[in-house]
This record gives sequence, structure tokens and C-alpha cells, in this order.
Amino acid sequence: MAFKQEFVWGAATASYQVEGAAYEDGKGLNIWDIFCKEEGRIYEGQNGDAACDQYHLYKDDVKLMKELGIQAYRFSISWARIMPDGTGRTNQKGIDYYNHLIDELIANGIEPFITLYHWDLPYKLHERGGWLNPESPEWFYQYARVVAENFSDRTANYFTLNEPQCTVGLGYYTGEHAPGLKVGKKDFFSIFHNILKAHGRAVQALRAYAKQPVKIGMAPCGALYYPSTNSPEDIEAARRMNFHIQNPDVNECIWNIAFVCDPIYKGTYPKEVFTFFGDELPEITKEDMQLISQPLDFHGQNIYNAVEIRADANGNPKRVKRFDGFPKTAIQWPVTPECLYWAPKYLYERYQKPIYITENGMSSHDWPGLDGKIHDGARIDFMHRYLLELKKAADSRVDIAGYFVWSLLDNFEWAKGYSDRFGIVYVDYQTKERIPKDSAYFYRDIIKHNSW
Repeated sequence: MAFKQEFVWGAATASYQVEGAAYEDGKGLNIWDIFCKEEGRIYEGQNGDAACDQYHLYKDDVKLMKELGIQAYRFSISWARIMPDGTGRTNQKGIDYYNHLIDELIANGIEPFITLYHWDLPYKLHERGGWLNPESPEWFYQYARVVAENFSDRTANYFTLNEPQCTVGLGYYTGEHAPGLKVGKKDFFSIFHNILKAHGRAVQALRAYAKQPVKIGMAPCGALYYPSTNSPEDIEAARRMNFHIQNPDVNECIWNIAFVCDPIYKGTYPKEVFTFFGDELPEITKEDMQLISQPLDFHGQNIYNAVEIRADANGNPKRVKRFDGFPKTAIQWPVTPECLYWAPKYLYERYQKPIYITENGMSSHDWPGLDGKIHDGARIDFMHRYLLELKKAADSRVDIAGYFVWSLLDNFEWAKGYSDRFGIVYVDYQTKERIPKDSAYFYRDIIKHNSW
């Protein structure tokens, strides 16, 4: 059986990971431009200055997408490219770039999906305190307004934030990502609350200034869990792990999916947040929660893997130890196709919003073969297994709206630099040549038949 007729098959990227042109045409600096220059931050001192050079090669990439039958492209806007200082003045050359990209996509029958924020905060705003500054939701409102005023006549679908858990958890708490800070608990919760308020203000700006009706969601990640068996006890234990914080550990809180989604869809943080961290929380007002829980049209979820859960004798969730030699990708992430059935099922059950899989894919050690082709059989097997599970979710009446493979291109993988390749299209970083991998043609055939 095929997916529903209106199902969207897409591919995704992020601005800093693919665009390059870091210092061209009036673009301002962002926190990754600076972070990557700090010694010891990035694998082998690499950076995204040139990346895949999509800024200059976007027409080639759109042509490739058309050849592969890709129906939608989820890309993020570089905030500093269109507003170099983060607020105030705009940069027309940056706006022109995204207008050209959007026009090229539409001319080739590809629907643009815009992500407002994929981690690259303008550096000028970082100097003003970044997301810790209580003014940050208003900065984001101004930015979202500029996006709506310039692009919404042709772009109807938006994601406000990509993985806010990574923005705050890795950027401000563990320091693994830009801006590389390690704040305490109080500041962590203040930053997270600010970024959720920023999401709400962006929704308001998009709805107020869009030139046509628009659809809006968010694209979080999160620690996910699936049941060991189909027994009611295991299913309930896995559900509990997905939506309840088990321990007073900030790291566990960061990755709990309800921590980011309950405020958005239910207008309140999970009760454990107040139980475990009440003394660390900022003032949270009724008005704040009304702002954060602005009505959304769909839910985006980035899904790569999950943890198997079994109920113990008392019904409490217990992690199942992975067997020796458990399959994993090149980036050392476990291969757990079940997550593309259970995660959408649990999320739809709780939040009742159509679901886009906004990222799914795998890192593999790919290189051109002697025949000049990229034979990534492991990725094909990965996609096949995961999409079978997604189809199973759709068949069980979960409203799956679409799927975006991560990623269209091999690209700059944040702190790991260019050491991991997630693309269905190979990129030679020296020449910028693109070579579709075997998985790209596998994906083309799935799209063509809306199944396999």
C-alpha cells in the first residue's frame, strides 16, 4: 500500500551546514562563525565558511532535487544573512538570495518549507546576552516579521525552531555547540523559557504579516522510547518514559520530549519540572504560557533512534540492554527502525497534530567507488527499514503528513565538522562536485510510487 496521496516527500538542510559564503554580500556574523574559530571546538579545526557552497550552487541543487522527484525542500534562513545585526536594518542581498532560491524551487515544482532558526544566532545578539536576554523573544518576532514580509507570498509552510533542546542544552549547558557556554540550572531554565516564548512570538508575527494563509509548526528532537513487546504493560512503560521526567537531572530534562512539547500544545510544563526543579525556574506567568501555546497546524519531529523499554514486575519502565554488536551508524547512533512507528504513534496520541518527520537519516562512511559511483547500501537498508515502520504508523491511523530525509547533501556536521556524511548526495568538499548516491535513486523510486 502507498502513503496517502497528499503525503509530502522532502529533503532537508540547514543554512550554516550548506550555504557557505560566510562573509559575502553583507551577511553578519553568527555564533558558529566565531565558535568554529576557537581552538579545539570542531573536528580538525574545520568550519562552515564554504560548506557545500549552496549560496552559489543552489540552482544545481534544485535541479538535482527535481531529477530525484523530491517534492519539498526544508531549508533554514540564516538570520544574520538577512538581518546582519539581528535587529533593525535588513540586508537586501541576503533577502535576494532566499527569494532566488524560493523562486527556483517553485519553478521546478518543489514546495519550500522554511525553518526560521537552525542554531545560527547572529553574533551581535550573542553579545547582548543571546537567548538569556529577556528581550530575545522580541528579537525573534522582528526577524519572523521580516521573513513573513519577504517570503510568505510564495512560502506557506514554516517551522519556528529546529531542536531547541540542542540550542539550549548543547549550546548553553554542556558547551558542545555554539556559543559554547556552560551556564547553571537557573540560567538554563531561563534560556529555555525565553526560547519557547520566542517561538510563540514568531508564530504571532508569521500570522500577522503573512501575505497568504500559512501553516506553522516546530521541529524538536528528544530522547524517544519504544516498547519491547506489544504487551499493554510494555506499551505503557514506554509511553511513560517518553512523556515523564524520571529523575531530578537537568540532562534528562533537556531531552524529554514533553519538556518542549507540553508547553506548546498543553500550555504547561510537565509537573515533574516543578517538582524536581521548582527552585531553579524563572517566573512563569499565565501570559507566558498563553504566548508559548499559540495554536499550531502541524508537529515536526526529528527522529533517528530510540531506546527499548520493558515494564518490570511493578510496571515501572526499565531500559533493555542492547545486545553485543548492536547495529549502529558511522556517528555511533543505534539503528532502531521501531522508533519511526512508535514515536509518531505516541506523539499523535498525546498532541493530536499532523506529523512531519522533519529529519531522519544516517551517517555513513561514503566515498566514490572505482566506478565513480557512491554505493551506500547501508543507508538504503536503513531507509527501507525505517520507512516500513513509518508506513505502519500511517496504516494505524496516525496522521503522517510527510517525510524529510536528512540530508539532501553531505554537509558540515557541527562539532564533528566534515567527518560524518548524512547526505543522499555526496559532496566533494574540495571541488564542490555533487554525486547522487545509490540511496538517492532508491529514494527517487519510493517517491515515484509513493511507496516501494
